[in-house]
Amino acid sequence: MAAHPTDRLGFLLSFRGELTGARIRAALGVVGLHPRNAMTLMQLAPGAMSQRELAAVMEIDPSQLVAILNELEDAGLAGRRRDPADRRRHIVEITPAGVEALERVDAAVGAAERELFGDLTEAEQVLLRGLLDRVVVDPADHECG
Repeated sequence: MAAHPTDRLGFLLSFRGELTGARIRAALGVVGLHPRNAMTLMQLAPGAMSQRELAAVMEIDPSQLVAILNELEDAGLAGRRRDPADRRRHIVEITPAGVEALERVDAAVGAAERELFGDLTEAEQVLLRGLLDRVVVDPADHECG
């Protein structure tokens, strides 16, 4: 007899992940950003970094990052400039408008997370985060957002 889908962790995680992803996309839609654009801004919030470093941190192909950065630049949320020390490198940084957008993202995602995880105690949320961090995912098999 086959296992019930909720007895299989992979199915359960996939199903819950789809529901969670839909809720986060809806929250970001209110702000007008795609999840991958919001994640890029979050990565840039602490400070500027090279385009290559950003692609590595986000675990995405550099060509995908170019498309994301083009969208963010067109919206005035991020900018690229040549590295004066190495003209072949691009430095990427969040703009003041990007910081404002990120504040709206934080509020929207915070509200969605309170809704999604409101039944979990803070300790349970910490435990869930730790467990999910241990789930092995090959970065080559996934894209950001």
